[in-house]
Amino acid sequence: MTTFTDQTKTKMQGALDHFKTELKNLRTNRANPSMLDGVFVEVYGAQMRIKELANVTVPEPRQLLINPFDPQTARAIAKGIEVANLNLQPVVEGQSIRINVPPMDESMRKQIVKQGKEKAEDAKIAIRDIRRKNNELVRKNKADGLITEDVMKKEEKGIQDLTDKFCKEIDDLFAAREKEIMTV
Repeated sequence: MTTFTDQTKTKMQGALDHFKTELKNLRTNRANPSMLDGVFVEVYGAQMRIKELANVTVPEPRQLLINPFDPQTARAIAKGIEVANLNLQPVVEGQSIRINVPPMDESMRKQIVKQGKEKAEDAKIAIRDIRRKNNELVRKNKADGLITEDVMKKEEKGIQDLTDKFCKEIDDLFAAREKEIMTV
């Protein structure tokens, strides 16, 4: 029998994993292939992600190199990156695309940190929402006579401990990413 604490942990882990993905998409001063994860390209009559169309590598700390699987898609990929409004200028060189990642100024770094704080707060809200729903479930089971008072107290404490642990992990992950973003 899975306990309420186990269910809570699974759901909270899902929220944390989503937050980690969101953090990866925040731009830092270094080139990172995940910068292009949200970019869609119109090819073959459909919208496709760049990682479905090409290999993205980082030959230098401030440069991305995109090698399309089909050389015919190079121009469409470059156009998709321009349209995505990421402040990146793709340059088509034969069958590949090179992007020099410009250094971020202070205001841009602060703006990205602000976006990161919002994402961290959203993740913590999701964690607290999971706590609330599972505590209600525990109390309902107690009211229905399915569990005892002691079990209810133990489950609520376990759920609160998980909430504290996951919120701290979110704060730690964000602090590390903020340091990375603010590094010139």
